[in-house]
Amino acid sequence: MDVRITNTTRGTELASDARIARSSWARLAGLLGRGSLRPGEALVIEPCNSVHTAFMRFTIDVLYIDRERRVAKAVNALRPFRVSSALRSARSVIELPAGVIAATGTAVGDQLQFDS
Repeated sequence: MDVRITNTTRGTELASDARIARSSWARLAGLLGRGSLRPGEALVIEPCNSVHTAFMRFTIDVLYIDRERRVAKAVNALRPFRVSSALRSARSVIELPAGVIAATGTAVGDQLQFDS
């Protein structure tokens, strides 16, 4: 299922083509094997409260999202073969192309909206 993700607090679009990974296999596979995320693409992993970039070939931005779809944590430019610590309050994680968080001004507390 592809969705559009907007930051309603800032009035900006985070992704026009976000894929949601809900199955165990989809969550495990994540972005492995991909060469990059194109502008406008994202991967939403739910449920999820931590990420790693082991075996990935590119840097990503990561947003941790709570149950109300508010940003609980933002990680800019997580490089390959790194781990971002778990956040207990997170229900899902959004993996975005590097630079999206800064370009959109997205910050902790911002409200996000998902549209089909």
